[in-house]
Amino acid sequence: MHIHVLGVCGTFMGGVALLARAAGHRVTGSDIHTYPPMSDLLAREGIMVHEGYDPDQLDPAPDLVLIGNALSRGNPCVEAVLDRQMPYDSGPAWLSREILQGRWVLAVAGTHGKTTTTAILTWILQEAGLNPGFLIGGEARNFGVSARLTDSSFFVIEADEYDTAFFDKRSKFVHYHPRTLILNNLEYDHADIFPDLEAIITQFHHLLRTVPATGEIVVHDAVPALTRVLERGCWTPLRRFAGAGAWQVRLDTVDGRHFTVLEGGEVRGRVCWEMGGGFNAENALAALLAARHAGVPLTAGCAALRRFQGVRRRLELRGAAAGVAVYDDFAHHPTAIAATIAALRARMAVGGRLVAVLEPRSNTMKMGVHRQTLGESLRGADLAVVYAPADVGWDVATAVQATARVYADMDALLQALDAELRSGDQVLIMSNGAFGGIHERLLERLARRDASAETSSGI
Repeated sequence: MHIHVLGVCGTFMGGVALLARAAGHRVTGSDIHTYPPMSDLLAREGIMVHEGYDPDQLDPAPDLVLIGNALSRGNPCVEAVLDRQMPYDSGPAWLSREILQGRWVLAVAGTHGKTTTTAILTWILQEAGLNPGFLIGGEARNFGVSARLTDSSFFVIEADEYDTAFFDKRSKFVHYHPRTLILNNLEYDHADIFPDLEAIITQFHHLLRTVPATGEIVVHDAVPALTRVLERGCWTPLRRFAGAGAWQVRLDTVDGRHFTVLEGGEVRGRVCWEMGGGFNAENALAALLAARHAGVPLTAGCAALRRFQGVRRRLELRGAAAGVAVYDDFAHHPTAIAATIAALRARMAVGGRLVAVLEPRSNTMKMGVHRQTLGESLRGADLAVVYAPADVGWDVATAVQATARVYADMDALLQALDAELRSGDQVLIMSNGAFGGIHERLLERLARRDASAETSSGI
């Protein structure tokens, strides 16, 4: 079967494309403004990507068109699919029907940390010899891909609450029917889809309704919105962690790279890993408990974390030059921004400066929903810089004036960074997009300093 994927460079639809190809289908796709890591991953896997949405790409007609949720009525390809009465479906519905049916699905839901937690859980199951299939919203460094199909009965999936497609406004995760479910956290986000937090709580409760009584829900016990979800009705045993839950983490080092797992105050395991940060320690605990439900002993899970390599674009070191390290992170919500800054701060040597650079690119950010908390989220940095081009439809400068410098022009921002940065600084660049290739452009500028220093010293 020839399957054509519209919106194929999104992390989810790209993963669907990889799974369809692994299932034996011929897969092509299209998108606009493609950027790594998904564009590179699709190229490596031999999936041809057409640039743009002109209807000519539908000739000859594929057997099935999968339409990503970023596409809506009025899109030329969408209109052509409807006019020609071509077979079409959403990615989540196809995935549920063709891949997840009959498997033990382990799903990870929550506003923050889904991708990392999904990757951690997948790795624990892999190290335990369960050979899970998976779909992760990013490239897991231990696997080198974002999705994999195996003959295992276990499948791990990042359960996104975003809507399914233009013709199905339910959250994606209602299609997955997990047996094991992690609920990490819940805050207001996706303001382009949900009018308020209550609407998201409703979708999360729809998800709870799909988990069988023989399953398990691993839930963060200190999140008021998750408490409200559970109060609407729950038919599945709960495993509570953090807050007042029975399961806790105790950080044994300031940077969180060593921590202890406790149940009812009793030591159940110890972890030494490279991720660090209290937020990630709790992500790891959730994954350990979910893997335990699938039969992996806690001690084996703790041992697996020693070899966990993380996910691309999650505090990923992109390079260093002139004594300055440049990191990339996907953070785009104030809570995630603050947590990421704190995680990098905890691992830094004394004396270095943390410089945070943010692009408020998400639809929610562009709507100004988080304008009241954005400035505070950047306060943990020694210097904060925000890129606010003309298409950001609110006054960013006023919102962050006490904590950040604001630039509307990318070249001016790069020039200012080049003038400001000094050896020992750590630059944390945060965006859910490509951010105009800022990482490479900044590193190139810094590298010229090294070359100039070598020339002036006669090396």
